[in-house]
Amino acid sequence: MARSDSCLARVGAGVAIGGAVGGAVGACYGTFEAFRYKIPGLLKIRYIGQTTVGSAAIFGLFLGAGSLIHCGKSY
Repeated sequence: MARSDSCLARVGAGVAIGGAVGGAVGACYGTFEAFRYKIPGLLKIRYIGQTTVGSAAIFGLFLGAGSLIHCGKSY
């Protein structure tokens, strides 16, 4: 298996991992908030989805940006 250390691969991996972690956290938080504020019926599913996607996008963006910043550094 070839190892790819290119900057684009590192940033892509950062975005993917950030999106996965952010989506998981967003789903948990969205579910908690939906039940806490007693959101009715199908709006609950919509709220959980919006929270999941929003959290995944923001966390993926920041982890990708952090990977881009660390891309040029060698230790």
